Amino acid sequence: MADSSGSNPQSPGFTEKLKSWLCWSWTYICALWFAMVLTMVYVLRSPLKLQETVNAASVFLNTLTPKFYVALTGTSSLISGLILIFEWWYFRKYGTSFIEQVSVSHLRPLLGGVENSSSAGLFSSVNGDTEQRSNVAECKVWRNPLNLFRGAEYSRYTWVTGKEPLTYYDMNLSAQDHQTFFLGDTQQLRPEDSVMQKAWRERNPQARIRAAYQAIELNRECAAAYVLLAEEEATTITEAERLFKQALKSAGKDTNLVVYIKRRLAMCARKLGRIKEAVKMMRDLMKEFPLLGMLNIHENLLEALLELQAYADVQAVLAKYDDISLPKSATICYTSALLKARAVSDKFSPEAASRRGLSTAEMNAVEAIHRAVEFNPHVPKYLLEMKSLILPPEHILKRGDSEAVAYAFFHLQHWKRAEGALNLLHCTWEGTFRIIPYPLEKGHLFYPYPGCTETADRELLPSFHEVSVYPKKELPFFILFTAGLCSFCAMLAMLTHQFPELMGVFVKAFFSTLFAPLGFFADKMESFMPSCLWHQLANV
Repeated sequence: MADSSGSNPQSPGFTEKLKSWLCWSWTYICALWFAMVLTMVYVLRSPLKLQETVNAASVFLNTLTPKFYVALTGTSSLISGLILIFEWWYFRKYGTSFIEQVSVSHLRPLLGGVENSSSAGLFSSVNGDTEQRSNVAECKVWRNPLNLFRGAEYSRYTWVTGKEPLTYYDMNLSAQDHQTFFLGDTQQLRPEDSVMQKAWRERNPQARIRAAYQAIELNRECAAAYVLLAEEEATTITEAERLFKQALKSAGKDTNLVVYIKRRLAMCARKLGRIKEAVKMMRDLMKEFPLLGMLNIHENLLEALLELQAYADVQAVLAKYDDISLPKSATICYTSALLKARAVSDKFSPEAASRRGLSTAEMNAVEAIHRAVEFNPHVPKYLLEMKSLILPPEHILKRGDSEAVAYAFFHLQHWKRAEGALNLLHCTWEGTFRIIPYPLEKGHLFYPYPGCTETADRELLPSFHEVSVYPKKELPFFILFTAGLCSFCAMLAMLTHQFPELMGVFVKAFFSTLFAPLGFFADKMESFMPSCLWHQLANV
């Protein structure tokens, strides 16, 4: 049975071999067909009167004035310049070439090409199953642990600048989070819960606020409605804190609501300067609900402890959460690097280090910085103020630009407070890229850098922000091609306008040289083949 199945011509192995053979032979078949077409055209040149047609075309071209060629090359330069501008704009906005994208999406399937792996099924093959699953996990979007308040912070930015700091995609993810977190059991919805379920889905902020008041009218103890008002209607942190306390009284034994409200109350205390109170609330929350580590409350705690300059407590938290079995974040990696850099940065000098070499403590600090930069290479430019900061989004992509913005927004002040830490970062962070020359293929301490971060970050970050891309993309071929074509046509137009006679001589010499091999090939064929055979083929 095994032998018969192995020799079955319909087996997958035979089919794959047949496909590979066809793909290999197709190129040679096309070349042979093209050669045959050229041969037939040459053979039938007399019946088709090709020589007379070429001579007539030559006479027509010779009668054209230099102004025509100036207009031709100038128009070509203008058109290619417009294509170049559009290609450059499209590349800056979407990170890819428009012509290349259209070619891959529409022309490649028509020519028998294989579809892009990103558009194929996630679990299309057994061998690629693990790789595809890990890629999806790496590109998972997470709730920002330190996200701001919409009414008291995001809305103020909009009032001052007229720009929207949050994208619709980001806000839609938040609406889904709130529906899942606060209204998990849809089988037992109360009337006010149904109202709140619709409220989270409303796109207009005022409509959400009106729905929250409608829910409170149905039930004065609707905690989710107070949460929405605290997040979106309160214009100050003090007002938001008051509404969260009201929500906590009405939350009862709803674990999800209690955890969310207590965390936001701790964040209110942190923003109002009651940092020790905030630290206590976060520690109590982590002790009361130890299984909710996915909410990353420890990142709120780390930021508050850094503000208190309680570095020993920060190290204790890192010892618990900076574990090889736990998922990492920019906060974990860069806080660890900050503590090690702080120990040596006040006396660090690049000149002295180059003379005497790095000490053990300095080497540990540099290695910690390299580790952090490998995890998220976008952060240093924000910490070193080489790139302007914006308000962080409500969701982040780990290892992406959105996470870098969120981390730097809250932690830049802590790096500035540690004397010399930013100087050490400035001197050493680019050394990471020598360790990982091909980050998309192989990492050093982490998995290879995911290639999906740019697309997700463009959805999470506002359009006025220039998304950081890593590794830096080279300019697409079609941008370089259109730039060269535009420059070449413009140069030809200028030279033809200035030196019409000289350019005419040059063009004639160029085409004579270009068609010389064809004439040589035709002469050889005539001398090789019997003249009677050419006569008979021409008669046919």
